[in-house]
Amino acid sequence: MAEDAPRRQPTLAEVAERAGVSRSVASRALNNAPHVSRAKREAVERAVRQLGYVPNPSARALATRQTGAAALVVSGEDPSIFADPFFAQVIVGASTALEEADLHLMLCLAASDRGRKRVEELFRSKGADGVMLMALREDDPLAGVAEEAEMPVVFGGRPVGPAPRWYVDVDNVGGAREATEYLVSRGRTRVAAICGRLDTEAGRARYRGYRDALLAAGLDPLPPQQGDFTEPSGAAAMAALLAHHPDVDGVFAANDNMAAGALRTLRAAGRAVPADIAVVGFDDLTVAQVADPSLTTVHQPITALGREMARMLVTVINGHDPTPLILPTRLVTRSSA
Repeated sequence: MAEDAPRRQPTLAEVAERAGVSRSVASRALNNAPHVSRAKREAVERAVRQLGYVPNPSARALATRQTGAAALVVSGEDPSIFADPFFAQVIVGASTALEEADLHLMLCLAASDRGRKRVEELFRSKGADGVMLMALREDDPLAGVAEEAEMPVVFGGRPVGPAPRWYVDVDNVGGAREATEYLVSRGRTRVAAICGRLDTEAGRARYRGYRDALLAAGLDPLPPQQGDFTEPSGAAAMAALLAHHPDVDGVFAANDNMAAGALRTLRAAGRAVPADIAVVGFDDLTVAQVADPSLTTVHQPITALGREMARMLVTVINGHDPTPLILPTRLVTRSSA
Protein backbone atom coordinates (compact mmCIF):
# COMPACT_ATOMS: atom_id res chain seq x y z
CA MET A 1 0.00 0.00 0.00
CA ALA A 2 1.38 3.47 -0.99
CA GLU A 3 2.50 5.77 1.79
CA ASP A 4 0.32 8.77 2.55
CA ALA A 5 1.59 11.98 0.90
CA PRO A 6 3.19 14.36 3.40
CA ARG A 7 0.73 16.89 4.82
CA ARG A 8 1.17 20.35 3.26
CA GLN A 9 2.15 23.04 5.71
CA PRO A 10 -0.32 25.93 5.98
CA THR A 11 0.89 29.25 4.61
CA LEU A 12 0.99 32.71 6.13
CA ALA A 13 -1.66 33.78 3.62
CA GLU A 14 -4.00 31.08 4.97
CA VAL A 15 -3.35 32.23 8.53
CA ALA A 16 -4.20 35.80 7.51
CA GLU A 17 -7.38 34.68 5.76
CA ARG A 18 -8.50 32.64 8.76
CA ALA A 19 -7.79 35.57 11.11
CA GLY A 20 -9.52 38.10 8.86
CA VAL A 21 -6.47 40.34 8.53
CA SER A 22 -4.00 41.24 5.81
CA ARG A 23 -0.88 39.16 5.25
CA SER A 24 1.32 42.00 6.51
CA VAL A 25 -0.68 42.32 9.74
CA ALA A 26 -0.42 38.57 10.28
CA SER A 27 3.33 38.74 9.75
CA ARG A 28 3.77 41.60 12.19
CA ALA A 29 1.59 39.91 14.81
CA LEU A 30 3.64 36.72 14.58
CA ASN A 31 6.84 38.69 15.02
CA ASN A 32 5.60 40.72 18.01
CA ALA A 33 5.73 44.03 16.15
CA PRO A 34 4.46 46.76 18.49
CA HIS A 35 1.87 48.46 16.27
CA VAL A 36 -0.71 45.66 15.93
CA SER A 37 -3.95 45.87 17.88
CA ARG A 38 -4.62 43.33 20.61
CA ALA A 39 -7.73 42.02 18.82
CA LYS A 40 -5.85 41.39 15.58
CA ARG A 41 -2.93 39.80 17.41
CA GLU A 42 -5.26 37.41 19.23
CA ALA A 43 -7.08 36.54 15.99
CA VAL A 44 -3.76 35.66 14.34
CA GLU A 45 -2.64 33.56 17.31
CA ARG A 46 -5.95 31.70 17.23
CA ALA A 47 -5.59 31.01 13.50
CA VAL A 48 -2.04 29.73 14.02
CA ARG A 49 -3.26 27.21 16.61
CA GLN A 50 -6.18 26.09 14.48
CA LEU A 51 -4.08 25.58 11.35
CA GLY A 52 -0.92 24.31 13.02
CA TYR A 53 1.16 26.97 11.26
CA VAL A 54 4.93 26.93 11.87
CA PRO A 55 6.71 30.21 10.96
CA ASN A 56 9.66 30.07 8.61
CA PRO A 57 12.78 31.18 10.55
CA SER A 58 14.30 33.11 7.62
CA ALA A 59 11.01 34.89 6.93
CA ARG A 60 10.75 35.76 10.62
CA ALA A 61 14.21 37.31 10.56
CA LEU A 62 13.28 39.42 7.52
CA ALA A 63 9.97 40.56 9.01
CA THR A 64 11.56 41.73 12.23
CA ARG A 65 14.24 43.76 10.50
CA GLN A 66 14.39 47.38 11.64
CA THR A 67 15.63 50.13 9.36
CA GLY A 68 16.98 52.36 12.12
CA ALA A 69 15.35 55.39 10.47
CA ALA A 70 12.23 57.53 10.83
CA ALA A 71 10.81 59.63 8.01
CA LEU A 72 9.46 63.18 8.12
CA VAL A 73 7.04 63.47 5.21
CA VAL A 74 5.70 66.86 4.13
CA SER A 75 2.89 67.02 1.60
CA GLY A 76 3.18 70.29 -0.32
CA GLU A 77 3.51 71.80 -3.75
CA ASP A 78 6.70 73.80 -3.27
CA PRO A 79 10.02 71.88 -3.47
CA SER A 80 11.67 74.61 -1.37
CA ILE A 81 9.32 74.03 1.56
CA PHE A 82 12.05 72.57 3.78
CA ALA A 83 13.83 75.96 3.53
CA ASP A 84 10.82 77.63 5.22
CA PRO A 85 11.87 78.72 8.73
CA PHE A 86 8.86 76.89 10.18
CA PHE A 87 9.85 73.51 8.77
CA ALA A 88 13.52 74.16 9.52
CA GLN A 89 12.66 74.45 13.22
CA VAL A 90 10.49 71.33 13.06
CA ILE A 91 13.42 69.42 11.56
CA VAL A 92 15.76 70.60 14.31
CA GLY A 93 13.36 69.41 17.01
CA ALA A 94 12.65 66.06 15.37
CA SER A 95 16.31 65.38 14.63
CA THR A 96 17.33 66.03 18.24
CA ALA A 97 14.75 63.61 19.62
CA LEU A 98 15.57 60.90 17.07
CA GLU A 99 19.27 61.16 17.85
CA GLU A 100 18.45 60.39 21.48
CA ALA A 101 16.67 57.23 20.27
CA ASP A 102 19.51 56.31 17.87
CA LEU A 103 17.29 56.73 14.82
CA HIS A 104 18.24 58.48 11.59
CA LEU A 105 15.97 61.16 10.11
CA MET A 106 14.79 60.82 6.51
CA LEU A 107 13.20 63.84 4.78
CA CYS A 108 10.57 63.14 2.13
CA LEU A 109 8.65 65.75 0.13
CA ALA A 110 5.45 64.76 -1.67
CA ALA A 111 5.43 67.80 -3.97
CA SER A 112 4.47 65.99 -7.19
CA ASP A 113 2.75 62.82 -8.35
CA ARG A 114 6.15 61.15 -8.52
CA GLY A 115 6.99 62.33 -5.01
CA ARG A 116 3.70 61.03 -3.65
CA LYS A 117 4.23 57.66 -5.29
CA ARG A 118 7.66 57.41 -3.70
CA VAL A 119 6.15 58.17 -0.30
CA GLU A 120 3.44 55.57 -0.88
CA GLU A 121 6.17 53.05 -1.69
CA LEU A 122 7.90 54.01 1.55
CA PHE A 123 4.75 53.02 3.42
CA ARG A 124 4.27 49.79 1.47
CA SER A 125 7.88 48.65 1.73
CA LYS A 126 8.23 49.69 5.38
CA GLY A 127 11.32 51.63 4.38
CA ALA A 128 11.34 53.31 7.79
CA ASP A 129 10.46 52.25 11.31
CA GLY A 130 7.86 55.01 11.44
CA VAL A 131 6.66 58.20 9.77
CA MET A 132 5.90 61.76 10.88
CA LEU A 133 3.40 63.26 8.43
CA MET A 134 2.87 67.02 8.08
CA ALA A 135 1.05 69.71 6.09
CA LEU A 136 -1.83 67.57 4.83
CA ARG A 137 -4.65 69.33 3.01
CA GLU A 138 -8.23 68.17 2.78
CA ASP A 139 -8.64 65.07 0.59
CA ASP A 140 -4.86 64.54 0.48
CA PRO A 141 -4.40 60.91 -0.70
CA LEU A 142 -1.54 60.43 1.75
CA ALA A 143 -4.04 60.52 4.62
CA GLY A 144 -5.65 57.33 3.32
CA VAL A 145 -2.28 55.74 2.68
CA ALA A 146 -1.21 56.51 6.24
CA GLU A 147 -4.44 55.08 7.64
CA GLU A 148 -3.83 51.75 5.89
CA ALA A 149 -0.10 51.63 6.68
CA GLU A 150 1.19 48.77 8.80
CA MET A 151 3.73 51.05 10.47
CA PRO A 152 3.49 53.81 13.08
CA VAL A 153 2.40 57.21 11.76
CA VAL A 154 2.35 60.36 13.89
CA PHE A 155 0.75 63.49 12.44
CA GLY A 156 2.24 66.92 12.94
CA GLY A 157 -0.92 68.99 13.10
CA ARG A 158 -4.32 67.40 12.78
CA PRO A 159 -5.54 66.72 9.25
CA VAL A 160 -9.00 67.88 8.18
CA GLY A 161 -11.61 65.35 9.24
CA PRO A 162 -11.57 62.71 11.98
CA ALA A 163 -8.61 62.99 14.34
CA PRO A 164 -5.94 60.33 13.79
CA ARG A 165 -4.81 58.03 16.57
CA TRP A 166 -1.48 59.82 17.18
CA TYR A 167 -0.80 63.49 16.57
CA VAL A 168 0.93 66.53 18.01
CA ASP A 169 -0.60 69.95 17.37
CA VAL A 170 -0.63 73.46 18.79
CA ASP A 171 -3.61 75.34 20.18
CA ASN A 172 -4.51 77.06 16.92
CA VAL A 173 -8.00 78.10 18.00
CA GLY A 174 -6.86 79.45 21.36
CA GLY A 175 -3.90 81.32 19.89
CA ALA A 176 -6.03 83.01 17.21
CA ARG A 177 -8.67 83.86 19.76
CA GLU A 178 -6.09 85.51 22.06
CA ALA A 179 -4.65 87.50 19.15
CA THR A 180 -8.07 88.81 18.15
CA GLU A 181 -9.08 89.55 21.73
CA TYR A 182 -5.91 91.61 22.06
CA LEU A 183 -6.82 93.68 19.00
CA VAL A 184 -10.29 94.28 20.42
CA SER A 185 -8.79 95.27 23.78
CA ARG A 186 -6.79 97.94 21.96
CA GLY A 187 -10.02 99.53 20.74
CA ARG A 188 -10.15 97.95 17.28
CA THR A 189 -13.71 97.36 16.07
CA ARG A 190 -13.25 96.58 12.36
CA VAL A 191 -10.92 93.60 12.63
CA ALA A 192 -10.26 91.50 9.52
CA ALA A 193 -8.60 88.11 9.08
CA ILE A 194 -6.04 87.03 6.53
CA CYS A 195 -6.55 83.32 6.97
CA GLY A 196 -4.41 80.47 5.74
CA ARG A 197 -5.59 77.80 3.34
CA LEU A 198 -9.05 76.70 4.42
CA ASP A 199 -8.42 73.19 3.14
CA THR A 200 -6.03 72.75 6.08
CA GLU A 201 -7.01 72.25 9.71
CA ALA A 202 -4.61 74.98 10.85
CA GLY A 203 -6.19 77.47 8.45
CA ARG A 204 -9.70 76.59 9.58
CA ALA A 205 -8.87 76.51 13.29
CA ARG A 206 -7.15 79.90 13.29
CA TYR A 207 -10.06 81.49 11.43
CA ARG A 208 -12.44 79.88 13.93
CA GLY A 209 -10.52 81.40 16.83
CA TYR A 210 -10.67 84.85 15.19
CA ARG A 211 -14.39 84.51 14.54
CA ASP A 212 -15.20 83.25 18.05
CA ALA A 213 -13.37 86.19 19.64
CA LEU A 214 -15.22 88.81 17.61
CA LEU A 215 -18.63 87.23 18.17
CA ALA A 216 -17.95 87.04 21.91
CA ALA A 217 -17.13 90.78 21.82
CA GLY A 218 -20.36 91.57 19.98
CA LEU A 219 -18.52 92.49 16.76
CA ASP A 220 -19.16 91.24 13.23
CA PRO A 221 -16.39 89.20 11.60
CA LEU A 222 -15.47 90.37 8.10
CA PRO A 223 -15.39 87.87 5.23
CA PRO A 224 -11.94 86.24 5.36
CA GLN A 225 -9.25 86.99 2.83
CA GLN A 226 -7.51 83.72 2.12
CA GLY A 227 -3.76 83.36 1.63
CA ASP A 228 -1.47 80.36 1.36
CA PHE A 229 0.83 81.14 4.29
CA THR A 230 3.34 82.98 2.04
CA GLU A 231 4.41 86.63 2.15
CA PRO A 232 3.12 87.49 -1.36
CA SER A 233 -0.30 86.04 -0.55
CA GLY A 234 -0.47 88.18 2.59
CA ALA A 235 0.38 91.29 0.58
CA ALA A 236 -2.33 90.49 -1.97
CA ALA A 237 -4.92 89.73 0.73
CA MET A 238 -4.18 93.05 2.48
CA ALA A 239 -4.62 94.92 -0.80
CA ALA A 240 -8.01 93.25 -1.27
CA LEU A 241 -9.03 94.16 2.28
CA LEU A 242 -8.16 97.82 1.74
CA ALA A 243 -10.14 97.83 -1.51
CA HIS A 244 -13.27 96.22 -0.06
CA HIS A 245 -13.11 97.41 3.57
CA PRO A 246 -11.18 100.69 3.69
CA ASP A 247 -12.34 101.28 7.27
CA VAL A 248 -10.55 98.20 8.62
CA ASP A 249 -8.53 99.10 11.74
CA GLY A 250 -7.12 95.72 12.80
CA VAL A 251 -5.82 92.61 11.04
CA PHE A 252 -5.14 89.12 12.33
CA ALA A 253 -2.93 87.21 9.90
CA ALA A 254 -2.79 83.44 10.34
CA ASN A 255 1.00 83.34 10.10
CA ASP A 256 3.95 85.72 10.25
CA ASN A 257 4.81 85.43 6.57
CA MET A 258 1.38 86.71 5.57
CA ALA A 259 1.53 89.38 8.27
CA ALA A 260 4.84 90.60 6.83
CA GLY A 261 3.20 90.82 3.42
CA ALA A 262 0.33 92.80 4.93
CA LEU A 263 2.79 95.25 6.48
CA ARG A 264 4.42 95.76 3.08
CA THR A 265 1.06 96.57 1.47
CA LEU A 266 0.08 98.94 4.27
CA ARG A 267 3.39 100.78 4.00
CA ALA A 268 2.93 101.18 0.24
CA ALA A 269 -0.63 102.46 0.80
CA GLY A 270 0.53 105.06 3.30
CA ARG A 271 -1.31 103.45 6.23
CA ALA A 272 0.48 103.83 9.57
CA VAL A 273 0.92 100.71 11.73
CA PRO A 274 -0.40 100.55 14.39
CA ALA A 275 -1.89 104.08 14.42
CA ASP A 276 -4.24 103.42 11.48
CA ILE A 277 -4.28 99.63 11.37
CA ALA A 278 -2.91 97.23 14.00
CA VAL A 279 -1.52 93.88 12.79
CA VAL A 280 -1.00 90.61 14.66
CA GLY A 281 0.57 87.47 13.21
CA PHE A 282 1.00 83.85 14.25
CA ASP A 283 4.18 81.69 14.66
CA ASP A 284 6.80 84.07 16.14
CA LEU A 285 9.32 83.40 13.40
CA THR A 286 12.44 85.54 12.93
CA VAL A 287 10.55 87.65 10.39
CA ALA A 288 8.33 88.89 13.23
CA GLN A 289 11.32 90.39 15.02
CA VAL A 290 12.90 92.04 11.97
CA ALA A 291 9.66 93.35 10.45
CA ASP A 292 9.10 97.12 10.33
CA PRO A 293 7.41 97.66 12.71
CA SER A 294 8.25 94.55 14.73
CA LEU A 295 5.32 92.18 14.74
CA THR A 296 3.01 91.36 17.60
CA THR A 297 2.36 87.67 17.13
CA VAL A 298 1.25 84.38 18.64
CA HIS A 299 4.24 82.28 19.66
CA GLN A 300 3.91 78.60 18.93
CA PRO A 301 6.66 76.19 20.10
CA ILE A 302 7.75 75.00 16.66
CA THR A 303 10.95 73.23 17.68
CA ALA A 304 9.01 71.52 20.47
CA LEU A 305 6.42 70.44 17.90
CA GLY A 306 9.10 68.56 15.96
CA ARG A 307 10.65 67.16 19.12
CA GLU A 308 7.35 65.90 20.54
CA MET A 309 6.33 64.37 17.21
CA ALA A 310 9.55 62.37 17.16
CA ARG A 311 9.24 61.37 20.82
CA MET A 312 5.67 60.21 20.25
CA LEU A 313 6.77 58.20 17.22
CA VAL A 314 9.55 56.52 19.20
CA THR A 315 7.03 55.70 21.93
CA VAL A 316 4.74 54.01 19.38
CA ILE A 317 7.65 52.13 17.78
CA ASN A 318 8.50 50.83 21.24
CA GLY A 319 5.05 49.31 21.61
CA HIS A 320 3.16 51.95 23.59
CA ASP A 321 -0.02 53.86 22.76
CA PRO A 322 0.43 57.56 23.68
CA THR A 323 -2.40 60.07 23.75
CA PRO A 324 -2.48 63.05 21.36
CA LEU A 325 -0.69 66.19 22.50
CA ILE A 326 -1.74 69.84 22.12
CA LEU A 327 1.04 72.37 22.77
CA PRO A 328 0.14 75.79 24.24
CA THR A 329 0.62 79.15 22.52
CA ARG A 330 1.19 82.62 23.95
CA LEU A 331 0.91 86.17 22.68
CA VAL A 332 4.12 88.17 22.19
CA THR A 333 3.48 91.93 22.00
CA ARG A 334 5.72 94.16 19.89
CA SER A 335 5.22 97.40 17.94
CA SER A 336 2.64 96.45 15.30
CA ALA A 337 -0.34 96.31 17.68
